[in-house]
Amino acid sequence: MEAAVEMLQKMHSDVTCSICRNYFSEPVTLHCGHNFCRECLSSCWRAAATQALSCPECRQVPQSEALPPVNECLAQLTDLVKRFSSQVLQSTKGQSQCTLHGKVFKLFCEQDQTPLCVGCCETAEHGGHGISPVGEAAPKYRKQLQNMQRNLGKHFEEAESLLAQQSLVNWRRMITEEYRKLQYLVMAQEFICIERIRQEQRARQDRLTQQIQTLQKLKLELQEAGNLPDLDLLQDAKQLLERSESELSQRAMTVLPELREYPIPGLIEMLNRFRVDMIMDPRSVTSYLSVSEDLRSVKATEAWDALQHLEDSDCHAVLAKQTFSSGRYYWEVDVSQVPQWVLGIYTTYLRRKRGRDVESYDYAFLLRCVKKEDNYFIGSYPGSLNHQLKGPIPRVGVYLEYSPGSLSFYNVLQRSLIYKFHPISFTAPIRPIFCPGPPLPGTKPGPMTLCPMDSHLCACCFSSQ
Repeated sequence: MEAAVEMLQKMHSDVTCSICRNYFSEPVTLHCGHNFCRECLSSCWRAAATQALSCPECRQVPQSEALPPVNECLAQLTDLVKRFSSQVLQSTKGQSQCTLHGKVFKLFCEQDQTPLCVGCCETAEHGGHGISPVGEAAPKYRKQLQNMQRNLGKHFEEAESLLAQQSLVNWRRMITEEYRKLQYLVMAQEFICIERIRQEQRARQDRLTQQIQTLQKLKLELQEAGNLPDLDLLQDAKQLLERSESELSQRAMTVLPELREYPIPGLIEMLNRFRVDMIMDPRSVTSYLSVSEDLRSVKATEAWDALQHLEDSDCHAVLAKQTFSSGRYYWEVDVSQVPQWVLGIYTTYLRRKRGRDVESYDYAFLLRCVKKEDNYFIGSYPGSLNHQLKGPIPRVGVYLEYSPGSLSFYNVLQRSLIYKFHPISFTAPIRPIFCPGPPLPGTKPGPMTLCPMDSHLCACCFSSQ
């Protein structure tokens, strides 16, 4: 019997796919001699659609990009090994007994993760340990494995969706347009920055691809483990669960990327040419906000803080007193005292109906910062920006170009672009909008302040605050 088991182990590696780690299903053979399941090879090539197709093991490029035909001889060999394996397993079922006491394993030690017989329990080695019948321990672990399998399946689908959508934010186009504003003075820096973006996007795509492959592998292992006999399942269940938990704990960075900073030399200095002196409109203030006497600061009141646990706690904001219907404008807002904030513009869209009637409706373009625990997140409305920040942004610059129509947000300290709405077809006057919240529970609300025209921010200024 031992010789049969040894021979089975040697044959098992010859009929196992190196991608899914399972018996071949419709095996195909590449010109380099390596074998794979037809579906596994197809999925692997689809995931690497932007790269040259190659063998997943030796990376040799195939002579044809079409999938090879099924290797019928290898398929028959796989079927024979599977049947032989089943026969060997049936013949070894009676060997699941304690070699020391000669009794059948009926119990399981939770601390040592090992099966026991009744005689083993009487020894001092397992004294005080949690011991339960195999019939109770195996279903518990089987249920945990099944739950983990479902959880991995959900996150596998999410990772696949993120891989397909990872190019929604077109950083290359936005950054390229910023460099064009500076024209030939920063051409060398532009090339370096664009190359960095390309490499980071490629690295993120590789991480997502790797996560998909890992999740797929874990799914198959969990599925196989769920079909094992009780004792075999208990041998590897804990290790498999720990590996799965570890993989899930690492997925946050892959799913929600960090907002990268791409400093553009001379950017803020150029935008300061369009700096506008602005104040807030006291007529737009609600009971949830209070504006300073000089109309340059706004902060949340206790009334808003009382709404924190209500489902209808909306974003309360104050409008600027100025309106813009042409030209270019730039202003900066100090948000270092507010961990959560919203900035943007408010306008009215005009839409012609049938005949001479004109329909109007309110619309806004917003950038929002949210704090969850010790992490900061930035998002756009409307838009596809949803990233994590390295840390709080002390000052935000806003640049409005009425025609051809764009709205850009900048990290003033880092001299870098945060996000850009473009193109926008403005049809009515525009008013900047400011929201210093919602305030965090248990904290004293701070002010959101319009920066004076002659104020400038650098790293030493922020570190001294």
